[in-house]
Amino acid sequence: MNTLIKAGVLISALAVSACTNPNRFGEDSSTNLSPAGTNVPVAPINPASDPATPQYFSQTIGDRVLFPVDQSTLTPTAMGILDGQAQWLLTNSDYLAVIEGHADEQGTREYNLALGARRSNAVREYLVSKGVPSNRIRTISYGKERPAAVCSAESCYAENRRSVTVISIGSLS
Repeated sequence: MNTLIKAGVLISALAVSACTNPNRFGEDSSTNLSPAGTNVPVAPINPASDPATPQYFSQTIGDRVLFPVDQSTLTPTAMGILDGQAQWLLTNSDYLAVIEGHADEQGTREYNLALGARRSNAVREYLVSKGVPSNRIRTISYGKERPAAVCSAESCYAENRRSVTVISIGSLS
């Protein structure tokens, strides 16, 4: 019986000592990743700051253009964004583009699918006219099925009348 009590006390002591203390290495337990012997802070890697990344494309150049109600004609603002997209695609030839056409919730499903197709084709034709090889661009229409904003107000409708260029890495074969 005495041995059993000693074993229980020993197991309890081991269990308590196994608990970790998050501050056991001091107040600042962060790892210094700067070169040995220096205290120069290392900047975090941000893919959006690298001009060759899809994050840069979507955040800096802009991956979407908006359309007026029931229109698939490109506005001057849209053409400016697409000029940047074309330049990026010509510079980064390893990437492919899928142009998504979208519509707001007004109208029938069939009408919005056709409108989304016209919008994605308008963007595709513009990019091709700027020199992007047509075999690197594919189009798809989602109609009103994938709204960017969900509400029944003009501000939401305006966000949903769009074409989005989705970049992916791929081969041409």
